[in-house]
Amino acid sequence: MKRKHTKQVAVGRVLIGGGAPVSVQSMLSVPAEDLAGNVAQAKRLEKAGCEIIRVAIPNFEAVRLIEAIKKEVSVPLVADIHFDYKLALESVAAGIDKIRINPGNIGSDDRVKAVAQACGRNRIPIRIGVNSGSLEKEILAKYGAPTAQALCESALYHASLLEKFDFDQIVLSIKSSSVETMIEACELASERCDYPLHLGVTEAGTPRMGLVKSAIGIGSLLARGIGDTIRVSLTAPPEEEVPAGFDILRALGLRGGVRFVSCPTCGRTKIDLISLANRVEEALRDCKKEITVAVMGCAVNGPGEAREADLGVAGGVGEGLLFKKGRILRKVPESQLLDALLEEVSNL
Repeated sequence: MKRKHTKQVAVGRVLIGGGAPVSVQSMLSVPAEDLAGNVAQAKRLEKAGCEIIRVAIPNFEAVRLIEAIKKEVSVPLVADIHFDYKLALESVAAGIDKIRINPGNIGSDDRVKAVAQACGRNRIPIRIGVNSGSLEKEILAKYGAPTAQALCESALYHASLLEKFDFDQIVLSIKSSSVETMIEACELASERCDYPLHLGVTEAGTPRMGLVKSAIGIGSLLARGIGDTIRVSLTAPPEEEVPAGFDILRALGLRGGVRFVSCPTCGRTKIDLISLANRVEEALRDCKKEITVAVMGCAVNGPGEAREADLGVAGGVGEGLLFKKGRILRKVPESQLLDALLEEVSNL
């Protein structure tokens, strides 16, 4: 898959754009005044594999979250700030790795300049975040609705305010709860600039529908080489967003690990395939080997349909076939299929 080349920025130790791997982000959801709760949730996100964590900084008291989280977690931290440029300056002084702020919302050029210079001196990138609810009145009046064109124009307008002060360490985030609008807006931005893009469908919904919408929106853009970092926004604990993001990347071949193949079952299936498939997937969730593992319902089609799999099992009557690249290795009792498959995986 050929990806569009974009500018590269560094968020702590994580690179965004310029050919770097697409990174997975999430955001803390604990109230800002709960210091211990935010630290604990950040630790859970780190354990889940989150590569960039965003935290809301709604007031000066919340700035203390930055030092507290960075003491306990090695994942780069982004300060999410609205309107108050002084919060951005305080966050920079506290050691933040990235700022999320819209320059057009913080007042005069002097304020924009102060933030740009502080971030420039400390090599801190700025994420510009635009969505349907953040459009400027003039842009909204021009287009009559939060269209893709309006969202793109707003994002580039905010970027231009930073560019006036020779600041270009920018990441653009253009989101919508409409999958179609989000896709079109990001396509337009990709055509009109080379800033790295943060992809996501905002307010995507609960885990079931939110994942579907995110996979379509994020996945279709990534499949066309557009996008440098992602967040799967779910109405759920943020720890659930991280594996969802990696699953999207893995499905597109943008991240390694085990690729799963499993059949939908049919009348020929004589083993508890659904349970087996779920147990195999869970057992190999953290496996880093670049392999394809298949869990198939029957010996009639299993080894043949999944002949490209590095390893697989195909059900029989109370037993199954263990196969490798379509070649049958041996028969295994149904109760031992999982253990036999995992043993073969460990031997690869």
